[in-house]
Amino acid sequence: MNKYYLILSLVTSSLSSVSQDVKVINGPVLGYAEMREAIIWLQLSDGASAYAVYDDLSTDNIEDFYSETVSTSASVANTLKLRFTEVEPGRKYRYNIYVNGKRQDFDFPLEFETEPLWDYRTEPPAFTFATGSCIYVNESEYDRPGRPYGGEYGIFEAMEKMEPNALLWLGDNTYLREADYFSRTGYLKRYTHSRAVPELQSLMAKANNYAIWDDHDFGPNDASGSWIHRDLALEVFKLFWPNPSFGYRDMPSTFSAFNYRDCDFIMMDNRFYRSEVNSKGEGQIFGKIQIDRMIDLLKQSRAPFKFVLSGGQLLNTAKVYENHSNYDAERAYIIKRIEEENIKNVVFLTGDRHHSEYSKLELSNGQTIYDFTVSPLTSSANTNVNEQNDLQVEGSLIQERNFAIAKISGPRKSRVLDFSFYDNKGKLLKSYSIPE
Repeated sequence: MNKYYLILSLVTSSLSSVSQDVKVINGPVLGYAEMREAIIWLQLSDGASAYAVYDDLSTDNIEDFYSETVSTSASVANTLKLRFTEVEPGRKYRYNIYVNGKRQDFDFPLEFETEPLWDYRTEPPAFTFATGSCIYVNESEYDRPGRPYGGEYGIFEAMEKMEPNALLWLGDNTYLREADYFSRTGYLKRYTHSRAVPELQSLMAKANNYAIWDDHDFGPNDASGSWIHRDLALEVFKLFWPNPSFGYRDMPSTFSAFNYRDCDFIMMDNRFYRSEVNSKGEGQIFGKIQIDRMIDLLKQSRAPFKFVLSGGQLLNTAKVYENHSNYDAERAYIIKRIEEENIKNVVFLTGDRHHSEYSKLELSNGQTIYDFTVSPLTSSANTNVNEQNDLQVEGSLIQERNFAIAKISGPRKSRVLDFSFYDNKGKLLKSYSIPE
């Protein structure tokens, strides 16, 4: 054999062996699973190509379907999204992931169910979702000195035991540090580090994931839309979350909306267009354009419950920290529009505050706006809350790490929302019921 050919063969073989060692390091994260399409997110250890092979467990006809093949690289932190386009409504699918042609092994099943086609056919299906905010993952060399700010990651295992259909992440899903703020590399490293929590892997693979952001996954603490790297923040958020959409052509943002069973969800962006409050107390969090689009979506909705996700509290009357009450005019405009349009059963799901509580506002037309704040998951809790929230439901304050499970059930026209708070071990703390 020619010695140069031998050397080339050895080099090629060596490179092939290296490429075969690329593996999934984070994920898969299941995004939406609609009637005609589903999506998963992955992060690999190095640049490579990946695809998925899936089959329908709901029929006896076993046929393999293939996702598209997607290549990734270090420039996007080796993240990628795979779409399943050969799916049907109300079916259960099993899949395997291949990286550079090699099947990946996982300690949990890789399965998903598509949205059922129930309307005009059956009663609406019952479903549950888990929700919460503020995930701090310790990294001692970049954390502030002293007592670790994060901990008790077993809360995600407690959430998983509840078997929610979906997960709604209410912001501060990662905490950028001082070393991360001013570079793209810093953002990518921080997002990668937060996503790598072992207790998250199986949970995020089993349920549909939807996420909004708040200041800590956007930039520095309390950062507004003037943050110099807001475009970078949006780019990285889009890399790491398989949301249904991101804003509009004329309104770049994390704003999105989706339907789940018979309920509608609107995901607000409380950072990209946020301004500081000026000396006259004027300013905005969402901005009028985003609010008007939210109202239009709420008006179009026939859902028994209409959920609005926001990183910060809307109803809390205490003018502290970043509550919407600091932005009087915008808060009043949101409430006025909901009241004027007679929109029923609007439920805000909010985070940020490092404590949980339930607030509600009864409007003059007989409707009620609800605000469930769920915080924190693994960040430190505020155990000394001392503020006057005039709309807080008495006895609802929680000052420890916690998460919530919402269950929507009952026949059409008589749906019920049961909203329950649990501690980090899965012990029930508070529970509330709202009839349609």
